[in-house]
Amino acid sequence: MITKKICCTLVLAALLISWMPESIASAGDVKKKSAQEGINWYAYKDGMNQGKKNEKKIFINFRADWCGWCRKMENDTFKNPLIVSYLNKNFISIKVDTDKRKDLASKYGVSGLPLSWFIEGDGEPIGSRPGYIDAEMLLSILKSLNEPEQSKN
Repeated sequence: MITKKICCTLVLAALLISWMPESIASAGDVKKKSAQEGINWYAYKDGMNQGKKNEKKIFINFRADWCGWCRKMENDTFKNPLIVSYLNKNFISIKVDTDKRKDLASKYGVSGLPLSWFIEGDGEPIGSRPGYIDAEMLLSILKSLNEPEQSKN
């Protein structure tokens, strides 16, 4: 008796889904796809070249697989839609694994993780910030670097 009810419910649900207009059924897929796209991360050399070519500031995230705060930043901060949108529109984003690129870790003085560097498009360093940065704080930093006139008001 219970099995018949479950089967009937499943069949009814399947029929309703198949009869839904395509725009309603796919609306959820659009949001999922956008969230999955995420930040356009570049390798170091490619990102530095893109920054120079496009005259955009560069955001470098130094991280490692074993770093818990790095994973938290990746799972929270870097998945925030406002951060994704702002970085993709206004910055060239570079992700550096310090275990694989010890040369870059040394060049940028990495002594703890995560570490965020902010660089001019021509490669001139602006500054760095060590440690985990939540989405609200990172967005504030990015805007102050990209829109200095507006942040003074």
